[in-house]
Amino acid sequence: MLTDKNPNFSRQKVLILIYVPWFLAIITQLDPVISYFVAWSGSFYIFYLTLFSKVKFIPHDLPLTRQVMRPIVLIQLIFAGFMCCTSVFYFMDHMGYEYFNKVSIIPFKANELTYYIAKCQRMSLLAHAALVTGMIVQIKQFPVIKHKLNLNLDFFLIWLCIGCYLLGATASKIASISQFSFGLINISITCSALVFVRGIVQRKRGYIFFGGGLFVFNFLASTLTGYKESIIINVIIISFLLYPYYKKVILTLALPTIYILLYILPTFASIIRSQAWSGQKTALEARTAAFNAVLTSDAPLIDETNWGFLTNRLSEISMFTKFVKHIPAERDYYGLEIFKNSLLAIIPRFIWPNKFITETISMERVYEARVAYKGSDVSAKTRPVVDGYVSAGFIGVFISIFLYGWLTQWLCNKAEEWFGGYELGCIVMFNAIFQNLWRGNNFEFLLNNIFYGYIAMYAIFWMLKRSNTLTEVDVYKNTAGNSSI
Repeated sequence: MLTDKNPNFSRQKVLILIYVPWFLAIITQLDPVISYFVAWSGSFYIFYLTLFSKVKFIPHDLPLTRQVMRPIVLIQLIFAGFMCCTSVFYFMDHMGYEYFNKVSIIPFKANELTYYIAKCQRMSLLAHAALVTGMIVQIKQFPVIKHKLNLNLDFFLIWLCIGCYLLGATASKIASISQFSFGLINISITCSALVFVRGIVQRKRGYIFFGGGLFVFNFLASTLTGYKESIIINVIIISFLLYPYYKKVILTLALPTIYILLYILPTFASIIRSQAWSGQKTALEARTAAFNAVLTSDAPLIDETNWGFLTNRLSEISMFTKFVKHIPAERDYYGLEIFKNSLLAIIPRFIWPNKFITETISMERVYEARVAYKGSDVSAKTRPVVDGYVSAGFIGVFISIFLYGWLTQWLCNKAEEWFGGYELGCIVMFNAIFQNLWRGNNFEFLLNNIFYGYIAMYAIFWMLKRSNTLTEVDVYKNTAGNSSI
């Protein structure tokens, strides 16, 4: 359970200790199996150090259980969890195991791929350490709030939910501003979930029906898409919002929920895609078929489908190893090329009609490394750790992911500063608008999302301030309540 009994006021303690497992993984690199597992377990050590230990460095305005939506908790768990922890399935498959049962009759012997996997895991661990380093450097232990909300929060969340949904639906139909629709719709979804949770805590039936009804409607809609991510995101949002008030219940349900998401969901989503996307059935019919298939199919069919998902789709380490083989042996590092393209991708198309297609240019390095082939229907875009490596090796990994963590925490600080604190600032505005930061994307898309997300957040702040919904406080107070500036 997350606790906050031993506040720490020194960044240096935790920043030194989080790099210990990376050094150990480097020392043991001559044995790739040992080095891999040292690096893999090192991420769990960083989770412990930054969230549970006496030397953790977090804001002190709230108990840790009440600030789980801040980057050091939510984004670290998701981003580093996917980047570092999910690779174990691929590595066990490489060693001849399936679901941790030995299926290969040939005794395992380390080969070239084993060394590449271990190297990629070490760089992923370095990226994890760099991520939390960037966050900790930006964390304010006594966050400063410069504005306050002049309306009842529950009342405001309801109207914000409705308003952002209508604006998002409108924006989605206008090509020049369609990218703003995702953030607005995400704000609406997050507001509905927060109203639902606050209704449960306050025992207000109206809030429960309004927030719960909208959230359930959105969740059911996400099951029609064929995308696993939309379902998982909804589960994450409601789980993290409920955790501060129902810790034992959420922790008890955590393992069966993870089992369902990782074991059953891939088969469920693949059936919907194969039937609905091809036009064989409507989305509703495909969902019904998917439910029936999951409930009645024999275990071997599900095992086969999901082991492939766990080894090659859940983790990007297979892609990472191909890039490490390719660069710098076959091609030199990209240097600032990807960053320059990311800056150019920000320019609106109505200003630059002949601008390159971002998807196309970002896939070029995927084709060069033979991760995917032109003409295939695979969209295998890189993740931040891979883009950091192909730009400048392990130094590129450290610098890019450090900046990723630094910017993530800075945006959260700014959201709380503008919108009156944790609930409206961090939970709603930051996590809804910058939801892409949870797991990351390639640099071209990521920088674009951050840039226009910041514009959207400032526009909402400006409108609320102009309407006097948000007002500037006379004295900027830190939220710990024991000092002011």
